[in-house]
Amino acid sequence: MRLKPLSSIKWNSLHTKLLVTYWLLTVLGTSLMAGFLLQSLSRYFIQMRQTDLENWTTAISESVADELEQQNIARVQQFMQRYGKPETITLRVLSPQGQLLASSAQTDRHITNWLAVPGVQEALQNRTVQGTAKGIFSGDDRLYVARPIWRNGQFLGVLRMSVTLEQFQQQFSFLWWTVIGTLLLTMILCAVISDRLARSVSIPIQTMRNFAIRLGSGHFGDKLSIRQSNELDELANELNRMSERLASLDQERRTFLANVSHELRTPISNIQVTVEALQNGAVEEPNLRDRFFQTIEDETRRLARLIHDLLDLGRLEAGATVLEQQRIDLRQLIDRAVRAVETRMQMHHMSFHLNIARVSLVGDPERLLQALLNILDNAIKYFKEHSQVSITGTRDGQHIIIIIQDQGPGIEQTALPRIFEQFYTGDPSRKGSSTGLGLAIAQRIIQAHEGTITASSTIGQGTKFTICLPVRSMK
Repeated sequence: MRLKPLSSIKWNSLHTKLLVTYWLLTVLGTSLMAGFLLQSLSRYFIQMRQTDLENWTTAISESVADELEQQNIARVQQFMQRYGKPETITLRVLSPQGQLLASSAQTDRHITNWLAVPGVQEALQNRTVQGTAKGIFSGDDRLYVARPIWRNGQFLGVLRMSVTLEQFQQQFSFLWWTVIGTLLLTMILCAVISDRLARSVSIPIQTMRNFAIRLGSGHFGDKLSIRQSNELDELANELNRMSERLASLDQERRTFLANVSHELRTPISNIQVTVEALQNGAVEEPNLRDRFFQTIEDETRRLARLIHDLLDLGRLEAGATVLEQQRIDLRQLIDRAVRAVETRMQMHHMSFHLNIARVSLVGDPERLLQALLNILDNAIKYFKEHSQVSITGTRDGQHIIIIIQDQGPGIEQTALPRIFEQFYTGDPSRKGSSTGLGLAIAQRIIQAHEGTITASSTIGQGTKFTICLPVRSMK
C-alpha cells in the first residue's frame, strides 16, 4: 500500500471515513480481545498456582503436625529443607506464639517480628489465608498460603509457604510483547485490508457521483459500468436506465420543440403571406379577397386549436390539471361522445354500433369525454364510406374496459408504436388537418385516471383502441 502525505489526504472524503472506521473498529476489537485473553490467562495461572499451594501446604502440614506433636523440631527443619527451594519456594513453621521454629531460608533468623509478615497473624487466629505479597528479603512478587496446624484438637503452630512469581512474570512479559507485536502487525494488515475494502465501496460511489454530475450537465445516454454483484451494481443499473430515459426525454424534448416550431410557423407564415397579398392589391378583387380572408380565418383557428392542445398537453404532463372526482355512468358518457360527432359521421355515411353495459366509474367526465372524442376524431379523419365504428363497454373484475373499433384503412405495424407520440400523424397528406396531439392528449388523460390505452390494427380492416380504467370509490 502506497502511503500518501498527510497534507494530500482528504479527511472528509468517503474513502477516508470508511478506512478510518473499518481500521478503528478492527483495532478496537482485536485490542479488547487481546486484553481479555491476557487478563484471563494471568488470572487462570494465578488461580492454578494458588490451588497448587493449597494442596502442597495441606500435604506438608500433615507431616509437620506429626513431628510437632512429638516436638521433633529437627525433623521439621529437614522437611523445610527438603521441600523448599532457594529463591523460588520458601517454607516456614511458626509456633503458636509467632516464633520461627523451622525455615527453608537461612536468613530468616534475623527477623524478630513475624506477626508483621502477611498471613501470619491471620493464621495464628486459626484462619487459612492466601494472597500475593512482596518477598521478605528479595522484594519480588510472591504467592503465599498461611494455614494453622492442628492435631487432635491441639493448635501446634502455623505453616507458611510462598512461591515466587518472577518466572511467570518473565514468561508473561514475553507473551505480552508477543501479543503487542502481533497486534501491531494486525493493525498494519487491517489498514491494508480496510483500505482495499474502503476503495471497493468509495471508488464505485465516486464513479457514480461523477456520472450523476455528467447527467446534471446534460450528457445523457452515457453508460456506467460497476462490476460488483451487490447493491452498488443494482444502483449503477438504475442510473443507466435513468440516463437512457433522460436521453430519450431529451430527444423527445428536442423533437417536440422542432415540431412546435414547425407547427406554429406554418399557419403564421400562411397568414403573413395572405396579408401581404391583400396589401399588394388582392383586396380589390372580391373573389380573391374572400378566399384570402377565409384562409386567414382557417389558419387562425388552426393556430388557436394548436395552442389550446399544447396547453392541455403541458398541463397534463406536468400534473397541473386537477381532475374532478364524480360518479359517471359509462353509457351516458359514451352517448355524449356519440352525439358530439354524430353529424360528422353522417356526412361521411358512417354509423355506430354500441354495446355498453350498465356500469359506472369515478373520474373527471369532461376529461374522459375529451379523450373519447380525440379517439373518435381519429376514426373519422381516416374514414371509409359506409363504414361502422363499434364501441363496447364492460366491467372485468376491478377494471372497466372500453373498446373503440373502426373499419378504416388501418395503421402500419411500424407506425403503430408511435401513434401516441406528440405531433405524429400516420398519413402525411392529412398533416394540415390535424395537430398530431389528439391521441397524445387522450393517452395522458387516461394515464391521469390511473388507466391504460393500447392500440392494435390490421391493414385494410381498421384499428382498435382498448381503454382500461380502474374501478375506484369516491374519495
